[in-house]
Amino acid sequence: MSRRALIVGINHYDNSGVSNLSGCIPDANAMREVLSRHEDNRPNYDCLMLTSDASRVTRVNLRSALVELFAFDGDVLFYFSGHGSLEETGGYLVSQDGEPGDPGIHMDEVIRLANGSRARSILVIIDCCFSGNMGNVSANQGGQHAQAQLREGMTILAASRPSEPSMEVGGQGVFTELVVGALKGGAANVRGRVSAASIYGYVEAALGAWDQRPIYKSHAKQLDSVRECEPLILDDLLRKIPEFFPASDHVYMLDPTFEEQNVHCATPENVAIFKIFKQYQITGLLKNRSGRDLYWTAEQSGGVYLTPLGEFYWRLASGGRI
Repeated sequence: MSRRALIVGINHYDNSGVSNLSGCIPDANAMREVLSRHEDNRPNYDCLMLTSDASRVTRVNLRSALVELFAFDGDVLFYFSGHGSLEETGGYLVSQDGEPGDPGIHMDEVIRLANGSRARSILVIIDCCFSGNMGNVSANQGGQHAQAQLREGMTILAASRPSEPSMEVGGQGVFTELVVGALKGGAANVRGRVSAASIYGYVEAALGAWDQRPIYKSHAKQLDSVRECEPLILDDLLRKIPEFFPASDHVYMLDPTFEEQNVHCATPENVAIFKIFKQYQITGLLKNRSGRDLYWTAEQSGGVYLTPLGEFYWRLASGGRI
């Protein structure tokens, strides 16, 4: 498998000054469940779990797991759910043995390991307080206009801004619950593909202006699929778009022979095309001028044309990119 994920959830902390949490292990388990396989049950990420109910997630153990993760040359994903800390020296992921003055793993250390990695792509998803500091230059961490420094092929999704807490509600992180929903298909495109950018769009839209604000940072040259869900329409049908529409602004004329209920004149070839057009319409790729059902367009010998989204997939299909 060319994809690996390190998934960390810490509910239990040694230091009495650090409150225990309830949702981090369930969050980690939910992420493992959704990331380990695509919706059609094909393998996706090979997940290594570090959770405080199964082993001690000390700074030494966490650092060792991060070093191993970023030594991989495929696609890597790092997920962390636990406490975050903002010190004078910057942001930290608080390890199970974290203590005052030495909370755990500095966010800079995670970025140094990631920036030096030979991994093809890196996705870091952080659900902790002050997680927006991840990737920021230390001198600017927590600042009004922080600067990030990421290697090519790296993306960060953080639960909150650099100076902001991350909330737990009902035993689950608000951010992670939305990320899982996005990965289950909430952020999928018509082909069923979920990218880091679409996850962020889904999460950001779901959180109001007065809620915690997620952060997205990326130096990616392409939008890879984090997970694949059931498509709304098959690629084979998307590839056919240029067959029906020789130009993106072409108007395809229908007539009563396309509607199978017209038994006196309907033709099998046109009925088959009409059924494909219905799928295009349902997925937002095709429309008619009236906005009514395509049945009436055929009955009245009207035309159909591609929506802007349909034109986008027309370009992909015409260029052989589907």
